[in-house]
Amino acid sequence: MQKRNLSNLEVSAIGLGCMGMSFSYGPAKDKNEMISLLRDSVERGVTFFDTAEVYGPLVNEELVGEALEPYKDKVVIATKFGFELDPTGKAKWVGLTSKPVDIKKAVEGSLKRLRVEAIDLLYQHRVDPTVPIEEVAGAVKELIQSGKVKHFGLSEASAETIRRAHSVQPVTAVQSEYSIWWRKPEASVIPTLEELGIGFVPYSPLGRGFLTGKIEADASFESNDFRSTLPRFAPDALSANQNVVRILEDMAKKKDATPGQIALAWILAQKRWMVPIPGTTKLNRLEENIGAAQVELSTADLKEIEDAYSKLKVLGERYPEHIEAMTGK
Repeated sequence: MQKRNLSNLEVSAIGLGCMGMSFSYGPAKDKNEMISLLRDSVERGVTFFDTAEVYGPLVNEELVGEALEPYKDKVVIATKFGFELDPTGKAKWVGLTSKPVDIKKAVEGSLKRLRVEAIDLLYQHRVDPTVPIEEVAGAVKELIQSGKVKHFGLSEASAETIRRAHSVQPVTAVQSEYSIWWRKPEASVIPTLEELGIGFVPYSPLGRGFLTGKIEADASFESNDFRSTLPRFAPDALSANQNVVRILEDMAKKKDATPGQIALAWILAQKRWMVPIPGTTKLNRLEENIGAAQVELSTADLKEIEDAYSKLKVLGERYPEHIEAMTGK
């Protein structure tokens, strides 16, 4: 697969988001099947893998660590700290913690679960408003100096926060939701990253599956599927937003591709330093996503997509209010 650079970190042009293998999208998948999928992805050229302490919690890191241990010198594993866990290990989604002592404790746990000597890319999962970002960056800087972390990243941070963190410890990558139907980062975050030479890692580049065209207007989700809580997946929004998929379907027909591949190719065409991390639990979807790197969208193609999209109004917020409040600080 083609390679791209997140600042000075080289990774495959398309990465793999691992969260859904054990968290958020229904019951955890079979461990052995997911180990096989992770290893198949390496054999197909994927070198960039995304996990987090809170996914599971803890078990997703364990899965990724076991699966990728034979390849740990050939891949880049990114993980995250920042959510509070109670003594049983259950995530407290309303609690954030980025105190330096908690960051260092989280890193020790992640190193063991990932079975690595150093974390390739360590993100702050969400900005903690109670801890100055300079203290967070300083703690990660110490971890880098001690050899336990190689690169520093932020997730869902504002342009101002990125600048402040970068002044203490250079930020290699920023991860935020970004796709053709969620484009808020274009306002200030993406220009800031371009100015500072920081890479961008869009998560949910397929709109949590919606942009693949496989989610019908009358779809419903189980209570243990995160999408059941999201305004954009409410019945009225699912119906109204099918128009976004139709734009991708029209271009897909011209390119002999799938709507999902067009959604990923659209991101790849924005900037050379963007690396989307679509998640999947199926080999055929993995191969489809990887194939997006071979889809070329011309300037005319991009304009056609943009012109069509500009006439639409996407219905529904991406998160409920209490979760959205944790982003962009």
